[in-house]
Amino acid sequence: MRFVNAVLCAMMLLFIVVQFNDPDGLLWAVLYGIPAIWAGVIAFRLRSVSSNGALLMIGLCLFGALVMTFVYWPSTPDFWKQDVWWETETAREGMGIMIATIVLLISTITIWRSRRVMGN
Repeated sequence: MRFVNAVLCAMMLLFIVVQFNDPDGLLWAVLYGIPAIWAGVIAFRLRSVSSNGALLMIGLCLFGALVMTFVYWPSTPDFWKQDVWWETETAREGMGIMIATIVLLISTITIWRSRRVMGN
């Protein structure tokens, strides 16, 4: 899971980089930065986030991401098709927050499983 989280961290960092010309790029940098930080810490310092407090914090981040997924869920029909999301920003934003939520879910599962292995 270390490799998976490192790749997810890099992917989320790339998502941040492409926000440079977006009018609300700072908001999206934060929304993508939170999963990037969690995935990066899990990839390189997993023991530092094996505490109950860290599990609570990532759980709150995951809950927030789930709420944001419902808020930004694309209303555009067939939003997953390339010709739609290529032209429609709301479809891209919705799919971006879905991906961020999935990254947080994978990070949460990684922490949860590592705690079971470590015996916390």
